[in-house]
Amino acid sequence: MSDILNNGGAPVAGDGGVPNGAAVDGAEMRDRIEETLRTVFDPEIPVNIFDLGLVYEIKIDDGGKVKITMTLTAPACPVAGDIVAEVQQKTESLEGVTDCHVQLTFDPPWTKEMMTEEAKLELGFL
Repeated sequence: MSDILNNGGAPVAGDGGVPNGAAVDGAEMRDRIEETLRTVFDPEIPVNIFDLGLVYEIKIDDGGKVKITMTLTAPACPVAGDIVAEVQQKTESLEGVTDCHVQLTFDPPWTKEMMTEEAKLELGFL
């Protein structure tokens, strides 16, 4: 299983589509997953969960099984179940993904230093 960590990179351009029958390599799959995670938002924060730094790790095995380890901005987040379900559903909808497991953790706890520069700017921290 390959480890792909959130490095706070720039958004990936493109629609994330793959021609029917085309093989999806690990780097392409990672890019498509990251792009998809950038469409998931905490309803109280106008920045996506990836740029907020809530995604700690993405693991993809050769069979298309994905494990995403993530956190929330607060342990008592009232929409935690909705966010986790949306991450799982959107990731599983990607071509080449056979299964997605989302692991929620609060270790280490999230801090604003985990956000991308773009997220910090959007939220007025810069």
